[in-house]
Amino acid sequence: MGLLEGKVAIVTGASRGIGKAIAQKFASEGAKVAFTYLSSEEKAKAFEDELKAAGIEARGYKSNAGVFLEAEELIANVVKDFGALDIIVNNAGITRDNLLMRMSEEQFDEVIATNLKSVFNTTKGALRTFLKARKGSIINIGSVVGVNGNAGQSNYAASKAGIYGFTKSVAKELGSRNIRSNAIAPGFIATEMTDVLDQNVVSEWVKGIPLKRAGKADEVADLCVFLGSDKSSYITGQVINVCGGMVM
Repeated sequence: MGLLEGKVAIVTGASRGIGKAIAQKFASEGAKVAFTYLSSEEKAKAFEDELKAAGIEARGYKSNAGVFLEAEELIANVVKDFGALDIIVNNAGITRDNLLMRMSEEQFDEVIATNLKSVFNTTKGALRTFLKARKGSIINIGSVVGVNGNAGQSNYAASKAGIYGFTKSVAKELGSRNIRSNAIAPGFIATEMTDVLDQNVVSEWVKGIPLKRAGKADEVADLCVFLGSDKSSYITGQVINVCGGMVM
């Protein structure tokens, strides 16, 4: 029996990268998986079919987590379609990198809406369901950039740092109802997005990582499984780095 057997999970932004790895890992551990995508309908349908072919109850939903009404509708549809909700993984995120002197208001607002406000939207939307069940696990995907900052990413760093404050506050508010809230701060993780980077640049980054390699999306997903499972029943309000020692 898997660690998430019988649980229903939502993973936002799961059509690729870390989000997709989390959804796959959840499915392999017995969870019923709802995932969201924003634009790539063909990829989302292929992923849904892949999970179903493996005998997993799964469904993709086109939803913009940065829009409150869409997030609210998503939660309602998942509860209606699956009959319950146990885990939310707030993974949806974007970058709009630029130096502050060149950054537009639109670039700042777009990143805050997608990365930070989306976490409020889906968590708020699921609250009634979690409170009624007197249980739930909220897992927010941040970044080590939210811990250390990074030149050219003031918008992204602010959004991820905001997630950590939100995570800890929610943990304090909802702990008495057996609802847990934790965050994960990945470091340099190899995904489709990093594959297109200049390999010389990547090599320089890796030199600064104590474990001397990039992380794998599965390594973030493994922690998500633990935090979503009953094995982590006494863990809440934490920000856990998965970064090979980049942040200590």
